[in-house]
Amino acid sequence: MEGLKMAIVNGYKQNENEKALDILNLDQLEAQAKEIIPTGGFGYIAGGSEDEWTLQANRRAFTHKQIVPRALTNIEKPELDTNVFGLPLKTPIFMVPAAAQGLAHAKGEVDTAKGLAAVGGLMAQSTYSSTSIADTASAGAGAPQFFQLYMSKDWEFNKSLLDEAKKAGVKGIILTVDATVDGYREADIVNNFQFPIPMANLTKYSEGDGQGKGIAEIYASAAQKIGPDDVARIADYTDLPVIVKGIESPEDALYAIGAGAAGIYVSNHGGRQLNGGPASFDVLADVARAVNGKVPIIFDSGVRRGSDVFKALASGADLVGIGRPVIYGLALGGAQGVQSVFEHLDHELEIIMQLAGTKTIADVKKAKLLNIHY
Repeated sequence: MEGLKMAIVNGYKQNENEKALDILNLDQLEAQAKEIIPTGGFGYIAGGSEDEWTLQANRRAFTHKQIVPRALTNIEKPELDTNVFGLPLKTPIFMVPAAAQGLAHAKGEVDTAKGLAAVGGLMAQSTYSSTSIADTASAGAGAPQFFQLYMSKDWEFNKSLLDEAKKAGVKGIILTVDATVDGYREADIVNNFQFPIPMANLTKYSEGDGQGKGIAEIYASAAQKIGPDDVARIADYTDLPVIVKGIESPEDALYAIGAGAAGIYVSNHGGRQLNGGPASFDVLADVARAVNGKVPIIFDSGVRRGSDVFKALASGADLVGIGRPVIYGLALGGAQGVQSVFEHLDHELEIIMQLAGTKTIADVKKAKLLNIHY
């Protein structure tokens, strides 16, 4: 694309531009981002596991339920404000923990944090971020953030990350439990992809910095055995809410809550882990019924439309996450691009809420969905 200002790190090109985006829909961003993100980096971001059946099913699943239009509701100007985990938010849409955002833009997670702060949203930063916990939190200028932990086999390393997260003021810990091994990601194999940019949170400790390694090698340093005692251990050590990410069954949700989880995160890792498993949206309602309001529910995987967000909220989610579209917005416009992505999706959600007769997010959560097989 013309007019791009590029940085080059270890031979890898990163866009440095900052600009607002004119977005028709979030799907269009993928093709645009593919033009400027190097092939290996794009394959890592966009790819799923095996033949990507579950990745594709995540999008199809939203057609399985329909929103009931409501008339004569006497409402206008729907309100997106919500409060989850005691955090006042301007939108129920948040940024999922996504690794190595420096693959998309020179500022990486720092710009993502700035974009989220601008829209009053929540950001979750990854253990495998390109920028440090402290720098990412500082860029958010006080906006709420969660820290996502890939548990290491080395508890002292885990403690170091958790200490830094607490010092940075994060409001919760997301423990990922569905990535004890790497999904079989064919794009990374075809591209022989190895991370060209160090992972800042790994540089000070025994894990190395991730540079020159593939994701499978990095996961090999992570814990393959994660159990209920780990949930309690992290909660006790940090005195922060621990949200267990990667839940796709009611049984596991209740198991996690019994272990001390303060939140349940329904996700199949965006179709990047267990291929052949169900779409996350298809299991959300069953998980929500089992949880029955005991703790908040976070959801991601396949969200691209305001109607997707509405359906997820109406199916039991309290927060709804997006990942790849934000990374594409970051690649195209830095912090302003991230802001544009959230503003666009918020706008779509406002339209859907108006047409469905729902004034508030609490109203959306009580909305009726149909399940008509066309």
